[in-house]
Amino acid sequence: MKNASGGALGFLHKSHIVAEPGFNRWRVPPASIAIHLCIGSVYAWSVFNQPLTRELGVVTSSADDWSLSSVVWIFSVAIVFLGLSAAFAGKWLEDVGPRMVGVVAAFLWGGGFIIGSFGISSHQLWLIYLGYGVLGGCGLGLGYVSPVSTLLRWFPDRRGMATGMAIMGFGGGAMIAAPVKGWLLSLYAKAPDFLGGRAP
Repeated sequence: MKNASGGALGFLHKSHIVAEPGFNRWRVPPASIAIHLCIGSVYAWSVFNQPLTRELGVVTSSADDWSLSSVVWIFSVAIVFLGLSAAFAGKWLEDVGPRMVGVVAAFLWGGGFIIGSFGISSHQLWLIYLGYGVLGGCGLGLGYVSPVSTLLRWFPDRRGMATGMAIMGFGGGAMIAAPVKGWLLSLYAKAPDFLGGRAP
């Protein structure tokens, strides 16, 4: 039978990430919180709603722009797939360990953004739903359970505190991401200074 820890990503398997004796467990929370700060940015999705409805018109919505009701559901799809992937990832997490799950989560979450960006550039709404909503949502779910599971194992005597640290990061993600996303939009989404025909 083939070793479960083999393959190209075998070095990520839980059998290869056993901590050395004397490892300081307080080195784990900062990494777990950082992961949750990243994926918690999903709660700042509303920053994108208005720009997406003015993608073609820029200043105001044009006839071919997406309606607000068609883009707000992207967030809902991402949250649904967060829940589904988190629910079904538990067994896999136990088999392969948190590092493998975390790396897959990063690829799904980052890849979802990339696919979504292609959807925006080609004006294909379904690509945003597929990328950010489905794949990104699965990345959210995997990225959520991996740090929580790890913290609970390292702090069996302080389970409430461990869970609270992870949730703090997830909730704080929106607080950080909203102004950052707004700043990035101000850099790359500049409205024209003049509208109308050429001045005589």
